[in-house]
Amino acid sequence: AKNPADSSVDELVARAEAHLAANPSDGRGWDVLAPVYLRMQRFADAAAAYRNAIRLDGDSAVRQAGLGEAIAGAAGGIVSADAQDAFEAALRLDPANAKASFYLAMALAQEGRGKEAAAAWQVMLGKLPPDSPWRGAVEQALAKSGSEVASGAAAKGPDTGDVDAASSMSPQDREAMINTMVAGLDDKLRQNPRDPEGWMRLVRSYVVLGKTDQARDALGRAIAVFGADSDEAKKFTAFGASLGLTVTE
Repeated sequence: AKNPADSSVDELVARAEAHLAANPSDGRGWDVLAPVYLRMQRFADAAAAYRNAIRLDGDSAVRQAGLGEAIAGAAGGIVSADAQDAFEAALRLDPANAKASFYLAMALAQEGRGKEAAAAWQVMLGKLPPDSPWRGAVEQALAKSGSEVASGAAAKGPDTGDVDAASSMSPQDREAMINTMVAGLDDKLRQNPRDPEGWMRLVRSYVVLGKTDQARDALGRAIAVFGADSDEAKKFTAFGASLGLTVTE
């Protein structure tokens, strides 16, 4: 009975939730509620709402990009494989979707592929309208990636250039080179363990090499460094799950 203009956001959301509980097939209702959940940082609820909207009202770039952002938010900002799938689906529907492009570049940065991420953000800057709200985010991301490159940041796993260079080697030499690089990263992290991105590169490198036990061990060590209740530990756990890893006691 209350005028919506006099209601708080929480009250409006509660009314929408009550409506959807009674009318779960109202795709438009889920579509309206999903971005509100996202702004409220209720990421799991946002992901569920976007999935319902897609199931009931069909695919769209905006819905897929929102779903990807919700999945990444629930994982503490890590752009997991599921989030990447959603962003790639958004770009197939709308190649100019800025949110999807931004987060896919972020995924490259999180994988230690800083140069590729910076190149992707530069391409975005060249295409974004002058008044786009994404320009600031892209410029900030580029500045951060540039400072990390300039400072040498942390040791990293093999990048695409290293893989290209290894392609002309014998299988034995190639494997030895990659193993040496990964072992170097592992050693670097033993000496300077408070490097969240370095730990994620190490875990991913072990997974790519098929060394699941070492990947799981590295994941456990990373969590131990920052503490099991830390924000970093939550990100590591979500990142590991996206790679099919669970943390052992």
